[in-house]
Amino acid sequence: MSSGTAFNPFTTAQQQFDRIANLLQLDEATRSLLRQPMREYHVSIPIRMDDGQTKVFRGFRVQHNDALGPCKGGIRFHPQETVDTIRALSMWMTWKCSVVGIPLGGAKGGVICDPHHLSSREQESICRGWIRQLAKDIGPVCDVPAPDVMTDSQHMLWMLDEYEVIHGGRYPGFITGKPVGLGGSLGRTEATGYGIIYVLREALKEHDLSIADTSAAVQGFGNVAQHAIELYQMMGGKVTTISCWDQKACSAFALRRKEGIDLAELRNITDRFGGIDFAKAEKLGYEPIPGSEWLADDVDILIPAAMENQITANAVGHISQRVRFIIEGANGPTAPEADEQLAARGIVTIPDFLANAGGVTCSYFEQVQSNMNFFWPHDVVLSRLDTHMTTAFRTVNELAKSRNLSLRDAAYVIAVDRVARACKDRGWV
Repeated sequence: MSSGTAFNPFTTAQQQFDRIANLLQLDEATRSLLRQPMREYHVSIPIRMDDGQTKVFRGFRVQHNDALGPCKGGIRFHPQETVDTIRALSMWMTWKCSVVGIPLGGAKGGVICDPHHLSSREQESICRGWIRQLAKDIGPVCDVPAPDVMTDSQHMLWMLDEYEVIHGGRYPGFITGKPVGLGGSLGRTEATGYGIIYVLREALKEHDLSIADTSAAVQGFGNVAQHAIELYQMMGGKVTTISCWDQKACSAFALRRKEGIDLAELRNITDRFGGIDFAKAEKLGYEPIPGSEWLADDVDILIPAAMENQITANAVGHISQRVRFIIEGANGPTAPEADEQLAARGIVTIPDFLANAGGVTCSYFEQVQSNMNFFWPHDVVLSRLDTHMTTAFRTVNELAKSRNLSLRDAAYVIAVDRVARACKDRGWV
């Protein structure tokens, strides 16, 4: 757990909530309820490794609030996972579901492990072990998991299979992010990245700008970043810099091409975790630069789509004077103290739990389709996703303008107020 002055995402999430609780003048009971998760599960998962040894992995599931509906949230595999990160993400999931108006609450899960160094069989064993530990406390009517960092549709299918074995039936609505053909939804893979660009498009319209007249730098090259870049380029935008993690060197690096990156070209030299082959990229004519230099790129838009706490107060001074928009593809990429500095520079920040809510929105679509056993065409999924994201942004933007709030504060006011009202209506507080 974090200590001293180290970054603690849960502290950040609580600070953000406290500001909005003051704006909404919430009573003490409601503040106390929403400031902490309703339930937490800490589990130990013993796994027989391929070399015959047994290793015990630590896992978590945190259910922040389910006043609006069943909990919803991903499960991530990461060697540096902490319960405070999971707590923060579960709270952010509550606000994310609320702000886009879907009837779900917030949860998050994780296992401390590194899939880079685990065989397929070992990863499957962790998935099934996590489900065995939590099978009584999660399910299609109470808590629906999904993929997150370093988990994918195969992991979800292993988890679904284990859950169905334990409960003796077919429950495709138990988990989302499944393979298409086995209860998965068309459009789910690109939903988070596309949702970011739908929201960005609407934000630019407010400033009489078109995506075709802008350029961007992106941090991250995983599923979210790749699909955000894909749609951004389809709409005419130019991405000049990509920053990502070099697994071999265990450090971040960035690649720049002033005339714009070739997405297909980079995808061909990228592993399934979003790691670009640095040496091959250099041979293709990309300029290697330090990983943090993506912030200083001379572009209109920054898209942080990697990990938490990437744009700190110290980092703001490195941001190019040309930058006018930051749209948060990652969860919690901007430190609270950096928000004030960005606002002072006139940079519009579109908050994470609005910008990247396309993933959970499409997960909700998948949940609905699985429960009905009736699946929608690809264009219907994306059309409904666009409508949801556009409506959510416009609602937030109107409140921001009418009450002279930042987009982040306006989104929080809407999200927290909806959850607080649900808690009161249920008689919880």
